[in-house]
Amino acid sequence: MTKPSLPEHFRGTITAMLGEAEGAQFLRSYEQPRTYGLRLNTLKISPDSTASSVISELFGLRSVPWCGSGFYYDDKKRPGKHPFHAAGLYYIQEPSAMSAVELLNPQPGETVLDLAAAPGGKTTQIAAKMCGEGLLISNEIHPQRARILAENVERLGIANAVVTQATPPELSARFPLTFDKIMLDAPCSGEGMFRKDHDAVSEWSPEAVELCAARQWDILQDAVAMLKPGGRLAYSTCTFNRRENEDTIRRLLAEYPCLRLIDEKRVWPHLQEGEGHYVALLEREPAEGAANEADGKRQRPGRQGGRGGKDSSAARDIAAAFAAFREFAAEALPGFQREGEPILFGEALYLLPRSEGLVLTADHLSGLKIPRAGLQLGEYRKGRFEPAHALAMAVKAWQAARVWTLNDADSPAVKAYLHGEALPVPDSLRGWCLVAFVCGGEGFPLGWGKASGGQLKNHLPKGLRQPG
Repeated sequence: MTKPSLPEHFRGTITAMLGEAEGAQFLRSYEQPRTYGLRLNTLKISPDSTASSVISELFGLRSVPWCGSGFYYDDKKRPGKHPFHAAGLYYIQEPSAMSAVELLNPQPGETVLDLAAAPGGKTTQIAAKMCGEGLLISNEIHPQRARILAENVERLGIANAVVTQATPPELSARFPLTFDKIMLDAPCSGEGMFRKDHDAVSEWSPEAVELCAARQWDILQDAVAMLKPGGRLAYSTCTFNRRENEDTIRRLLAEYPCLRLIDEKRVWPHLQEGEGHYVALLEREPAEGAANEADGKRQRPGRQGGRGGKDSSAARDIAAAFAAFREFAAEALPGFQREGEPILFGEALYLLPRSEGLVLTADHLSGLKIPRAGLQLGEYRKGRFEPAHALAMAVKAWQAARVWTLNDADSPAVKAYLHGEALPVPDSLRGWCLVAFVCGGEGFPLGWGKASGGQLKNHLPKGLRQPG
C-alpha cells in the first residue's frame, strides 16, 4: 500500500515551528519505519524477574528511556498473540505515549481520574503505579471503546478501577474538587499517528485541528473543575501543532490563575525513538480561595441521587451475594483479601474500590453507565455463586487453594485451554481451580476451571477464546 503524501499545510506548519533544517529532518522521519513497544504490567511481573528476562529474550526487548517498565520490541514478533498477553503480563503501547503517565506519577492510595481512557494504555500504566491501592476512575464516552477499555482493565488484573461511560460534564457534576491526579489524553488531530495509520493523514485538515482544539478546551474546563486543591493534571496529545498543545495550555493558564505549569515535554520522532507525544503537567494551588475561583468558572448541576442498595430488599440481595462470595473464597481463594463496598449490577457482584480521599458508594454511580464497577467478583444467581474471569486475573496463583498448572506458556495444554477445551485431570481433583502456567518459577493465572470426574471444565469466557 502506497503511503499518502503529507498535507502541504501540515508541512508548512512544522517548518514554521522548527525552522527549515530541523523541519526537514522531522518530515523525513515519516519515511522511517514506525516504532513498536510494550510495557510490562508490574501488577503481575517485575522488570527484574526471571519471567521478564524470558519475555525480553523472546521479543527482543530494548528499554524505553523515559519509562522503566517500557520496552521496544522487534516488529517481526507478535507479542499480542502469545499466552503472556492473555495472562496480562504486558500491555502493547506506543513508546512515546508512555511519557505522560511517567510525568503525572500517580501514587498508591490516591484518587485518580483518566478522563479519556480508551483503549487503556494510560489507565493500565496508572494502575500499575498505584500498586492496587486507591481509586482509579477510567472514563470513555464511546460505548465500543469503553468496552475495550473494560476488557483491558480486566486482562491486566486491575482491582481498583471503575470504568465509566460518561461525558466530562456528567463526571464534573458528581466529582467536584475530588481528584489528586487527572490524566487527560485528549482527542486530537493525530499527527503522531501518520506513520502507523494512513487514514489519519487523509482525515487531517486545518479545520480538524481547530475542531479538536475547541473540544480539548471544553474537556479541560471539566477536568479543572474535578481537580482538588494541590492536585495535578497531565494534559497530553499525540499531535505536534502548537494550537492543540502549548497554545491550549497558555489559554488554560490565563483563564485559571489557580493553575501553574510544572513541566512541559515533547517526544519528537526525529530526535527520539517514538511516534511523538506532547504532555504538560499542571498543579492547582492549594489555597481555598483560588480553588473556589476556578470552581466557579463552570456551572455544574448537583449530583443526582439514585439507587445504591439502600432499600431493604436490595441490601438483602447484596448481603446474600457477598456472603456467597465469602463462602466461595474461604474454600477456593483462602489467600485473597480486599476491602471495598460490595454492589450488585443485576446478577454481577462487584467490589467498589476506595481511596484515602473518596469512599466510593453506589450513590456516586447512580444514573451513570458503568461498564465495570471495580473488581467483578462473580455472578450470583438462584442462590449460587460463580467466580468471574476478572477475579482470576486479579489474584495471585498462591492465593488459590487449587491451581491446575499447565507447565510453560508454550505448552499444548495452554493452547488447548485458550481454545476453550476441557482438560484431563486426576479424579481426586474437584471444585474450582485457578488455571495457570509457570514461567521463571512463578504461576500466572489464565482463568478458571471446575474439576470433577477426571475432567477440568473450561470457564474461560467464550469471547476470549482463541481460534484453533
